[in-house]
Amino acid sequence: MTKNAQKIDGIQRSILDNLNTAVLLLDADMVIQYLNPAGENLFHVSSQRAKGTSLNKIMFVDSAFTERLNNTIPNQQPFAEHEVTITVNLDQKIIIDYIVTPVQTEDESLILLEISSMDRHLRIAREEKLLSEQKSTRNVIRGMAHEIKNPLGGLRGAAQLLERELPNDNLKEYTGIIIGEADRLQNLVDRMLGPNNVPKKRPINIHQVLEHVRQLVQAECSENIFFNLDYDPSLPDVMADSDLLIQSVLNIVRNAVSALDGNGEITLKTRPQRHITIGHTHHRLVIQADIIDNGPGIPEDLLEHIFYPMVTGRADGTGLGLSISQSLINQHGGLIQCNSRPGKTIFTIYLPLDANDV
Repeated sequence: MTKNAQKIDGIQRSILDNLNTAVLLLDADMVIQYLNPAGENLFHVSSQRAKGTSLNKIMFVDSAFTERLNNTIPNQQPFAEHEVTITVNLDQKIIIDYIVTPVQTEDESLILLEISSMDRHLRIAREEKLLSEQKSTRNVIRGMAHEIKNPLGGLRGAAQLLERELPNDNLKEYTGIIIGEADRLQNLVDRMLGPNNVPKKRPINIHQVLEHVRQLVQAECSENIFFNLDYDPSLPDVMADSDLLIQSVLNIVRNAVSALDGNGEITLKTRPQRHITIGHTHHRLVIQADIIDNGPGIPEDLLEHIFYPMVTGRADGTGLGLSISQSLINQHGGLIQCNSRPGKTIFTIYLPLDANDV
């Protein structure tokens, strides 16, 4: 191969590697010859593991799809379909658009399969909506907090002055109640606002954060709650504030423990993800950390609102933990998502490895 040919081959590979569309190259026996990074994300498998395996090992499709794919090389006709449901990762159903193109090389006939996940577009739209709503909600809360804290301080001060003037100590019980309730409301408002400090970022190993949280929670929860660890040791450090990440993860894990009601499993899982868009920002590499529990799940009517302040499914909950967690991760350029059904609730944290990556 000449230098020019090598250069062209390198450029073509770079283009494929940076596409948001999943690209697979198959031989006539439907064996995978190439899978780009977007395909790795879609099928939750590395290109090294996928190469040399049959297509039906990473995605399940109906017989009509298989038949059309098998006829691609004999017919030498490209075709496309929209909004087709396939199954990946054993039980995850997704909706895709795909294009199939026959490719003829000097040595053999191949099939180029391009897949666009419609779920991805829906996810981006949901993320943009969530980030926008989070920002608006925080602005409203800050305005409300300002309006509440001023009269609250006056109320507390007046109660203290009154307490000094009361001749009977028995009456001071009532001013004590006023002062105590004023302090409780002050604390609640401060918690609603969440930490307001600029994150002190340094290189952090996400697994140290997760392990620290696991040890804290295991020390305080039932012995019938078990932790499963599924870490990817190859993940690089992320620039983050360790204390803020610990607080964010701790809120989520404690919620999972509460949902299990003393009996169940929590899985902590990490993976790299390539070419993830958070809001309007594209990131080439992102750390994905999943907190998974096998509890009863979150009611569907609550699921869309769980990151709002004061929204909770527990009688004794304040509804502030998840809102604060989302805010802390947002400060790192990341995002928290939640998917839930009975028996499986997943909170997914996305942390960009380079917040300036575009």
